[in-house]
Amino acid sequence: MTKILITAAGSYGDVAPYTGLGARLRTAGHEVALATHDSYAALVRAAGLEFRRLPADPRTRHAATADTGDTGDTQGSGNTGDTAQPDRPSGPGGNRDLMRQAAAFIKELGGGLADAAREDTGLLLLSATTAPLGHHLAEARGIPFLDLPLVPGAPTGDFAPVVSGGRSLGRWGNRAAGRLSLRIIDRLHADAARELRARLGLPPATPRTVRRRVEVAGRPVLHGFSEVLVPRPTDWRPGLDVVGNWWPWHAPDAQLPPVVEDFLAAGPPPVFIGFGSMAGGEGERLSTLVAAALRRARARGILQSGWAGLSAGHTSADADLLTIGEVPHALLFPRMAAVVHHCGAGTAAAGVRAGVPTVPIPVTADQPFWAARLASLGVATAPIPFKELSGDRAVARLSQALTQATAAPARRDHARTAAHRLATEDGAAEVLKAVAHLTETEHPAN
Repeated sequence: MTKILITAAGSYGDVAPYTGLGARLRTAGHEVALATHDSYAALVRAAGLEFRRLPADPRTRHAATADTGDTGDTQGSGNTGDTAQPDRPSGPGGNRDLMRQAAAFIKELGGGLADAAREDTGLLLLSATTAPLGHHLAEARGIPFLDLPLVPGAPTGDFAPVVSGGRSLGRWGNRAAGRLSLRIIDRLHADAARELRARLGLPPATPRTVRRRVEVAGRPVLHGFSEVLVPRPTDWRPGLDVVGNWWPWHAPDAQLPPVVEDFLAAGPPPVFIGFGSMAGGEGERLSTLVAAALRRARARGILQSGWAGLSAGHTSADADLLTIGEVPHALLFPRMAAVVHHCGAGTAAAGVRAGVPTVPIPVTADQPFWAARLASLGVATAPIPFKELSGDRAVARLSQALTQATAAPARRDHARTAAHRLATEDGAAEVLKAVAHLTETEHPAN
């Protein structure tokens, strides 16, 4: 038995998959704690894991910015450690503001990570958001670690960095952009790394130096996504592996709420619409737009409120619309005619797992990358960038996409085929094997 600390920070999609992974590790006999934000404490404890607090809760920050009329929310992208991703930069200084927000988030996070690791921690499992800081902690405490990102981050010629919008720059350009992306991340972590290393009693070292040490050591990195969506890049070094998704935990006997079951029984399969932690403060506009598009497409809809605050209450009374809160996608998505969402990594994978078509509406960060992957796989319509979901043609454009998603047998066939392939994978089992190997070879303290 090993005392394992998982660290994950950011939005729900950056954290929830580690609850399922932690539960599998606990079942295998390990003692598991998950350090994350207060917003996810109940989710962590429900999975049977010890909760340890990390600061810089994005849900709290989102509420604070909403009170001041700021439409940006600070949340983890879950990919390269760039943790501040507002819905859209505001004005010419938007990019600078974004960098400042990210650096502030990271700086606050560093101290929390040091507090979360106890003397008896035997193994650190690090998300992409926490890994650049977690490497310093592992060095100071002599704790073995394993990086477990949810999206590809290492440079490759196969595709451009996931936060660049999904457009290929050619093999040389993709690799160059990937290296530049890492340097930007290093810069964002500079202040936090300096403070953290001083607190931990470590000699000064830049984030780039520490990153290069980890790369040169050839340590394993297990990526929690499926090769169904992203085949392992051909030019990655040995040890960078794609193992398949680990999924958010939910109780084995969990069921959909009765109100949802009643709605499903009252008519044909509806369309799911949700934007997760995106589009804060735009609930009324989006709800009205979505309701109009669903009526034009002659489809029923389930609106997941999320941070946007989607609600059928923003529209005229309509028996063909239902508003819900948090419901496991694993239970809901297979019952849908199609799913409309922002294409975060986890939500994109959940749609594929359910075997239903997707209408991608990416907002920011890695979302255009996943939207393009879904479309190329044949399981999604052409992406509609969120910034284009406005204006006179927005209703017609979304309605057309809904019709394409729900009325095209070929797209549903592609979705079912992809779901069958995904069902053969067990990403958590691969992590269990890696953990067993580390505990045998590096002899962490128990």
